Amino acid sequence: MHVFAAVVHLRLLSRSLKGKRGIVKSILARARNNFNVAAAEVDLQDVHGEAVLGFVTVSGSRVEARKTLEKLEERLVEERPDVDVVSVEIEEI
Repeated sequence: MHVFAAVVHLRLLSRSLKGKRGIVKSILARARNNFNVAAAEVDLQDVHGEAVLGFVTVSGSRVEARKTLEKLEERLVEERPDVDVVSVEIEEI
């Protein structure tokens, strides 16, 4: 069993925490539904222009687990042009 985690730092075009919450909730819900990952906002909750999201997946295959998180990153970039991906760190836990 292989557990992989991704930490994604985003820059958002929101002017309030309420606006940020809508963007973050949408991203997390789509990730959970489309990629079967655990997902949460893990840092910078009180900063309206940035977010740090964490995603975790478990698989019997190291390659498959990593690919899942890489595909999630690609889809995020494609589907959310209003969100700037500052950095992505993927590692095996």
